[in-house]
Amino acid sequence: MLKGFKEFIMRGNVIDLAVAVVIGTAFTAVVTSIVTNIFNPLIAAMFDAKTLAEALPIVLRSGANESTMHLGAVIAAIINFLLIAAVVYFVFVMPLNKLKEAQDRRRKAGIPVVVAEEPTTELDLLTEIRDLLAKNAASETPKH
Repeated sequence: MLKGFKEFIMRGNVIDLAVAVVIGTAFTAVVTSIVTNIFNPLIAAMFDAKTLAEALPIVLRSGANESTMHLGAVIAAIINFLLIAAVVYFVFVMPLNKLKEAQDRRRKAGIPVVVAEEPTTELDLLTEIRDLLAKNAASETPKH
């Protein structure tokens, strides 16, 4: 049971997903700050409101009950969504699509896709050093 869990956790896509969630959370904070501190005041100024959340209020009355809908807050959420979608598209989706198109063109043209070599490990380096030292030691031994 633990072996299966370890294999699940060590899969690359789980780690990638975790990184994406962390980056997405940080990115959301940046976009929210831009919307809250730049777009909201500009739009609120157009509607003569202190903040966008208070812009375009619609008061609903039913007898003695009264409630207020703030359409400005909905507009702020839509702006936030559109900004996030635009950045995701222009920073991630579009470049990856261009890369994929370039790779497809290379394949169709018969140009092989470069395959990265396996990185040299410490064991490989140590084995190579050992072999070189043994070779040098054998060539330096005096012959009787």
